Amino acid sequence: MHPPRPNQLLSSLVAFCALTGAAHASNDESSSASPSASTTATTTSTVTPCVATSTNGAFYDLRPDIAVVPEKGVRLARGTHTEDYQARGYDYGYNITLNICAPVVKGVEHVVGLTSEAWSKVGAWYEKGGTVYSLGQESGALTPRGRKLVLQYTGGSPCEPPPEDDKRKRSTGVHHGAAYSKYSDDADEDRDDDQTDSDSDKRKHSKASKKKIRRKSATISFLCDRSPDTATAVSFVGTDPDECSYFFEVRSQHACAGAEPHKPGSVGPGGVFAIIFFIALAVYVIGGIFYQRTVVKQRGWRQLPNYTLWAGIWSFLKDIFIILTSSCARFLPLRRGYRSLNTSSRGRYGNNDDENRLIDQLDEEWDD
Repeated sequence: MHPPRPNQLLSSLVAFCALTGAAHASNDESSSASPSASTTATTTSTVTPCVATSTNGAFYDLRPDIAVVPEKGVRLARGTHTEDYQARGYDYGYNITLNICAPVVKGVEHVVGLTSEAWSKVGAWYEKGGTVYSLGQESGALTPRGRKLVLQYTGGSPCEPPPEDDKRKRSTGVHHGAAYSKYSDDADEDRDDDQTDSDSDKRKHSKASKKKIRRKSATISFLCDRSPDTATAVSFVGTDPDECSYFFEVRSQHACAGAEPHKPGSVGPGGVFAIIFFIALAVYVIGGIFYQRTVVKQRGWRQLPNYTLWAGIWSFLKDIFIILTSSCARFLPLRRGYRSLNTSSRGRYGNNDDENRLIDQLDEEWDD
């Protein structure tokens, strides 16, 4: 079988590049022709709870801070939280129990203003006077704002109404000193109609206000703490005067920005370097063949770039193999039945006294 000629090799490379370009062009046309499909794929992508990426590319992963329920026979990773976080209220009068991006580990019951199905999704709660109040349902939607992360729980227990003394009562009667005037019958009828319309509007407004119930919520702000020996700590910051919105601060090493890990299906660093390498190799081969054929007027295998270098690689590898095998032969064990020769001066050349005696005898003969 004869090796392929350089002309055939060059034509094959050009045909391969043309086919690759056509395939990319068809892919671009199909993607541009069906924007709705790409939009649908984007909108249906899943979001990982308790993970966020900011606009400047910073990646945050707070999943190690989630308190989980230990299962039998399952070994948890080191540093995994198995108990809820406790935020001391100090002067507020009671402590608050919460979890991060998950319901509380210690289940609660008989929560004010919530159904029994919603008890298992409570993310933060406190007890006051023997009554359990919820500060919101668990959520894993992290929101990066600058260097901080914000997590919000909503849909808690109804907010307590303000005291009766603070309500402004509207009187329907006429204030003292007001005088009445007589109007015509038509004017009286118009006034009665206006009063009826205003009463109906008030009833609608009262019904809408009854349907809309304000509920307690919790806003958790995360701060970066790079100390590896410091455990994740939750602090209670405060609440509004209506005791409807609660604010917390969490210091954790996992709230520090990091590099986003490689996603399955995307090109990693190794793939990028491989693509660059093969593109550079293709440019080197095609460009070298074009230069050697058109400028240097080479034909045959000599139109390959650096032909003399590649032609001498086989002899170079053969010399390297011989050098390595010869240098490693000395470390091989000796065969049985052979002994090394005695290279000492006494065993090779005989006794030194005999040599000296022979030299002295020769000297005497020369003297005679």
